[in-house]
Amino acid sequence: MNRFWRIPVGNFWRQNPQGSPLIEVEDSISLRVLVLALVILGIVATDIAAETSFSFWALPLSAVGAIWSYYRRRDRNVAVQFGIAIGMLVALGAFFGQLVGELNDTRLGLAELLIQLQVLHSFDTPRRKNLGYSIVIGLILLGVAGTLSQTLAFAPVLLLFLAIALPTLVLDYRSRLGLQPLKTQKEKFNQNNSSTINFKFLILTFLLIVGLGLAIFAVLPRFPGYQLRNFPVSSAIQVKGNFTGRSIINPGYVRQGKGENQGSGSGGTGQNKTGEPGKVDNNFYYGFNSQINQNLRGEMKPKVVMRVRSQAEGFWRVLGFDRYTGKGWEVSRNEDVMTVRRSPWSYQIFIPPSILTVKTQEVVQTYTVVSDLPNLIPAMANPKEVYFPAPVIAVDKEDGLRSPVELSQGLTYTVVSEVPYRDRTLLGEASTKYPQHIKKYYLQIPPEIAEKVRQSTEEILANYNKEGVTKSVKRLDSPYEKALYLAQYLKQRYSVPQNPLELPYLSEKEDLVETFLFKQKGGYPDHFSTVLTVMLRSIGIPARLVAGFSAGEFNPFTGLYVVRNTDAYAMTEVYFPKYGWFAFDPIPNHPLIPPSIEDTQTFSVLRHLWNWVAGWLPSPVTGLLNNVFGTIFRWVIRAIAWFLALFSQGWFGVLTGLILATTAAFFAWLGWGQWREWRNRRWLKKLPAMESLYQQMLQWTTQKGLGKHPAQTPLEYARGAYQHHALATAEVIDEISQAYVSWRYGGHTPNLQRLRERWQGIKKTAKTAK
Repeated sequence: MNRFWRIPVGNFWRQNPQGSPLIEVEDSISLRVLVLALVILGIVATDIAAETSFSFWALPLSAVGAIWSYYRRRDRNVAVQFGIAIGMLVALGAFFGQLVGELNDTRLGLAELLIQLQVLHSFDTPRRKNLGYSIVIGLILLGVAGTLSQTLAFAPVLLLFLAIALPTLVLDYRSRLGLQPLKTQKEKFNQNNSSTINFKFLILTFLLIVGLGLAIFAVLPRFPGYQLRNFPVSSAIQVKGNFTGRSIINPGYVRQGKGENQGSGSGGTGQNKTGEPGKVDNNFYYGFNSQINQNLRGEMKPKVVMRVRSQAEGFWRVLGFDRYTGKGWEVSRNEDVMTVRRSPWSYQIFIPPSILTVKTQEVVQTYTVVSDLPNLIPAMANPKEVYFPAPVIAVDKEDGLRSPVELSQGLTYTVVSEVPYRDRTLLGEASTKYPQHIKKYYLQIPPEIAEKVRQSTEEILANYNKEGVTKSVKRLDSPYEKALYLAQYLKQRYSVPQNPLELPYLSEKEDLVETFLFKQKGGYPDHFSTVLTVMLRSIGIPARLVAGFSAGEFNPFTGLYVVRNTDAYAMTEVYFPKYGWFAFDPIPNHPLIPPSIEDTQTFSVLRHLWNWVAGWLPSPVTGLLNNVFGTIFRWVIRAIAWFLALFSQGWFGVLTGLILATTAAFFAWLGWGQWREWRNRRWLKKLPAMESLYQQMLQWTTQKGLGKHPAQTPLEYARGAYQHHALATAEVIDEISQAYVSWRYGGHTPNLQRLRERWQGIKKTAKTAK
């Protein structure tokens, strides 16, 4: 114990009052400025991606902290360090308090905590490793922003971050090695022995990294499925009152004495009462309500309403209708809805599943609302799980989901759907014995037009063999084939007017379907779906109208579908016993079958990029390239599938697979070696003759295990060759090295013929010795 107290702590403190000899400080101003720029970019990227305002306070404080740290880098700053520690504890406590309300998506909360810690940390960065921590924090913030970003606004920040990160890493590496600070090109004339920044190398490296990154991004497979079951959801929404799910709030529908289903929005003159003429609201789609009037005229102003991240392109279904009114549709069982609650500790809401015997695939979709929408929740067909911030949602009889509040800007939710595969053979063989509740609601037609529409539909089907339409079956003997043919028939025989605003209104006694088929020979896009639905009902096939959004425009850089209000439309769903509802789209210029899981591709980004490029090429070139690449890709996929299937065929299959994998690896290694040798030969041919001979000699000695060290000069290597090689070999190495130095630095012309003869003789002697 006495020895312990004899340790000269007091003397040590007196000898080192400032502590400066113990702290290896970082004096490079350029490195500190670049690190601060990286941190600032990380904070700005988070603000851009999450639409927050951390920059207003974090940026000036970070700059003040960086300046303070530089001027106080050799001081102990004990009081400041205590204050920083207290501030970090306060920030951590605030984070845990905020975490209670955001358990399902903590990314933004963690980013805010990291920004607070970085601001505090910026006041204590005397050493290089402290600056290294700040670099890592900036990189983490950029990664968080990348996961939150849904637009290309993040891309310029990412490129700027990379451009600053490259010189930062160079300075950081030199600091680690203890080298002298780099000088700029202007300063190098004052100090000839100092290193300079090679801007050309940095620019080429930047372009190479960006090019490789885009190439990897294009071919990176998009595997189906979130790997974690923790989906993005907004903060919890408090619902006041008793939510019954019977009300649909659409701001686009306004009328005097607004009823239960009316929104409080303004700006639209479209009437909710079915049949009355009027104009559509120019911001909201008219079809998202318990009653829709298709006797409206007008058009919407395009605007983005939501962004969707989905494993498969699909139709974002919103609402279904079962009752045709003559000039529109209504939900006849709007009061008959079922409310479903979630548990208090989870955002997950389970939807009662439909009983289907067809093969299905799970598809996860995450929706972010950009502009206010009605309280109807878009989702792909057959949702089974909904991760929604409200404590309760409702499910109607048409499989639509309803929220207790409008979907406001910034709302995020996730849906997991069991989407059925569309097997044409199975659906073509489906029974026509429909359940009573299906026949009761989905075969309804106004009696005034029922017989006339039925006769017209049967006549179209009877004339099938006389039509000039490409046929895939000989007879239309199933509801599925009839629905396909009628949808195609409407696409080809009827049209949308060039100026839909001039389409005349229907009078009080006119019926939309009758007018479309027999008078106008066309109508609005949604009118096509109404006509197909009624035509199918007229021949005993259950059908309903469904409204929603098309997939929208896919952005290959963000991986999101950008959906606009003008992407909303209606199409027809047909019921098949045991298999459920399947959609048909009779609208011209739309695909006959809406995109679904059948179109899922692992390399979806590459496919969309190719589609964009193909849009600029002539059609013959596009067709040829599609055939070539399509054939290659199909064979590659088949080969991979066949190889993976071997491992499910017992021990023999596993052994076969391993043998094939080993053989393929051997040939790949062999090919790689040949390719490197070919590259080396090309490189040697491009060199001057003397340089080529000298490099061949170095490569040969390297293969013998006696290569030249990078620090050796040619003459030093030649002198050392006498200790490791035979005398004849060492003499040739010495002669070639002497000739190389004389040629390179003295400008003397070597006797290449004699050198080559002596070199070939040494190589032959070495082969004979083997």
